[in-house]
Amino acid sequence: MDFSLTLPTFVITLREGVEAALVIGIVMAYLKRAKRSHLNRWVFAGIGAGLIISGIVGVIFNWFMQSVGSSNPSVSPIFEPLLEGVFSVAAIVMLTWMLIWMTKQSRAIKGEIEGSLSNVLDKGRKAGLGIFGLILFAILREGFEVVLFISAKFQEGFMPALGAVTGIAAATAIAFALFKFGVQINIRAFFKIMGFMLLSIVSGLVISALGHFDNALRILSQSDRKSESICFYYEHFVREHSCVLGNMVWNSSKVLPAEKFPGAILSSLFGYTDKLYLVQAIAYVMFFAIVGTIYYRSLGDRLKTK
Repeated sequence: MDFSLTLPTFVITLREGVEAALVIGIVMAYLKRAKRSHLNRWVFAGIGAGLIISGIVGVIFNWFMQSVGSSNPSVSPIFEPLLEGVFSVAAIVMLTWMLIWMTKQSRAIKGEIEGSLSNVLDKGRKAGLGIFGLILFAILREGFEVVLFISAKFQEGFMPALGAVTGIAAATAIAFALFKFGVQINIRAFFKIMGFMLLSIVSGLVISALGHFDNALRILSQSDRKSESICFYYEHFVREHSCVLGNMVWNSSKVLPAEKFPGAILSSLFGYTDKLYLVQAIAYVMFFAIVGTIYYRSLGDRLKTK
């Protein structure tokens, strides 16, 4: 088993889990101050329901992709990489949104949650359902992002799911350390480090997505002569070439293969690939530079307001 495949989902789930844990902690602390701790059972019910629904959605996604890939042997060689590319793009969009938008909004998240709780507690008997819905939404928001990421990597089998489970376990342990035992953890530094790692993972997903689309187009171009022109790039006398990604920038497969340690670690965390093409290299650098600049500017604005 290649445990390096667990690292990206572990990092993402750990970050998302700690973020969800902070929301849960704010809710429970507010209920304690309001002397409504008996409503904590609705908090735990929301957590359980959110995890179960996220798990069910993940199983359905995986079943759909597996069934589509195996239902029609003539279509699946093209459809499988195409579907992986689509899910990779969806994961990139969702995780980038989470990285930037949530960082900007987090400065006001405590006030927003407490304001929502104040309104919910005024509803009397419906207060429990309101708290349940608030926690359920928080868990589902984080859970769906993880599910999309795992679905984008469904060909890697069980290991990404294992990384998600261990990430949830680690986030739970950190939550207990923070709220149950009063352990002091530098949350600001934690999210800063996790943000950089997430940025690296998502940037690597850009390379993977382009590779999936290139592979799908290459298979389509080889399926019949009418589709040959789809691969507008073709380098003669080269054994391995891309369909639409241009020249190969480097080939380090003999020196540092991406399937073996330490290349597998670098591939999981930083998007390293032993065969990189020009369009992939440009897209990686541009995405990392643009999104990274926006993220660290939003992080700087957040720290100035504290």
